[in-house]
Amino acid sequence: MRCLVTGATGYIGGRLAPRLLTEGHTVRCLARKAGRLRDVPWAADAEIVEGDLRRPETLPAAFEGVDVAYYLVHSLGQRGFEAADREAATNFAAAARAAGVRRIVYLGGPEPAERDGLPSAHLRSRAEVAHILLDSGVPTAVLRAAVIIGSGSASFEMLRYLTERLPAMITPRWVRNRIQPIAVRDVLRYLAGCVHLPPEVNRGFDIAGPDVLTFAQMMQRYARVAGLRPRIILPVRPLTPGLSSHWVGLITPVPNAIARPLVESLIHEAVAHEHDIARYVPDPPDGLTGFDQAVDLALAKVRDAEVETRWSTASGPDAPAEPLPSDPDWSGGTAYTDLREQAVDAPPAALWRVIEGVGGEHGWYSFPLAWSVRGWLDRLVGGVGLRRGRRDPHRLQVGEALDFWRVEEIVPGELLRLRAEMRLPGRAWLEMRAEPAEDGHSRYVQRAVFLPHGLPGHLYWASVAPFHAVVFGGMARNIARNAAHPTP
Repeated sequence: MRCLVTGATGYIGGRLAPRLLTEGHTVRCLARKAGRLRDVPWAADAEIVEGDLRRPETLPAAFEGVDVAYYLVHSLGQRGFEAADREAATNFAAAARAAGVRRIVYLGGPEPAERDGLPSAHLRSRAEVAHILLDSGVPTAVLRAAVIIGSGSASFEMLRYLTERLPAMITPRWVRNRIQPIAVRDVLRYLAGCVHLPPEVNRGFDIAGPDVLTFAQMMQRYARVAGLRPRIILPVRPLTPGLSSHWVGLITPVPNAIARPLVESLIHEAVAHEHDIARYVPDPPDGLTGFDQAVDLALAKVRDAEVETRWSTASGPDAPAEPLPSDPDWSGGTAYTDLREQAVDAPPAALWRVIEGVGGEHGWYSFPLAWSVRGWLDRLVGGVGLRRGRRDPHRLQVGEALDFWRVEEIVPGELLRLRAEMRLPGRAWLEMRAEPAEDGHSRYVQRAVFLPHGLPGHLYWASVAPFHAVVFGGMARNIARNAAHPTP
């Protein structure tokens, strides 16, 4: 099939396009700026066209020859998003009809029950877009999902940050409302499966995972999967959706313009009323992904993989749950970074000799007392301290111990990455690079990364950050100086 994906620079579209390519479809992506998709790994396999759904004159070329068109855009977070989405959906429907598109697929939101009262602006807009597309004259499948569980999903990120940063919280009453979340990989399976719907299907489908939970239960189960202590949650009456959104904006990096409509949507219960989609896209043999497994997949890159892969494009069947470079800056969990760079008046080989010789008898090239104190403190709390030293004074191997670090990766002459094994409320890495520069000189790049575990992790980073200029700054300067002027 020839598929058009709008919103390919967004959360769902950026994950759907490579899946469609993997399944053998021809993919064209519509983007307002084609350059935003230039560096994605699958760009060479897809056609990228520039266009804007609010400028109908730019659309005919994008829709030409298309069999299935995916509507995966929204203006949430913008002022007047309802009017903007109405205009975009109307133009999309007209362009699809004029081009003879065989099917439209739209990912929308849940339909609130009548007893819940008037829907929020967010859900009202999603429903309006659905009706515009269903009435377009082009067979349309509307997939209605509630909270999508996967790194990068705004609803999931809100859940992540609230749970990780607050061991105790006063919450609005809506945390007791029932929600039926769905894993992002199941959302993508349904979206891709809609390519094969029969032409007479023109309707909406509820899509959801197997678990019905309250938001409070989701926070507690997230905490359990993430290895955090149970959260203390006290629902109170006075917290209105408006106040709640400001509270979410204060505690989390999710922009208030996005948090507010999402919070307002949570005052409605979001439980699937039917599972008719299974008649056309059968459930996988092992069943739909449960909430705990979906959270586990979303956290896998942060918890288990090398730090560098956390920001690289994921691949494999579980990859959609993990962070992608195209996700918003505020998604993917908190990662604190200390980055230092130094010009080195020496070739990269000389700089590499110093890098590979760190630790043990050579020390860490800055404030020896601070490193010693850190080692003593680590031993006091049951850690390994600095007593392990290093196996060889000049050479390192992947997997060996180096003081209270573990060598995680070596690219000879270029990169040394160490994973911290001291007792920490989180995970930490120290990365050192030797990069070539002009005139035979080099550049030293040093990066420390810390992934906090719960509120103690954030407090730990705040307590040590003031000393980084001395410890990490001095380390970078002294390594560069020692490479240029080696001591005997």
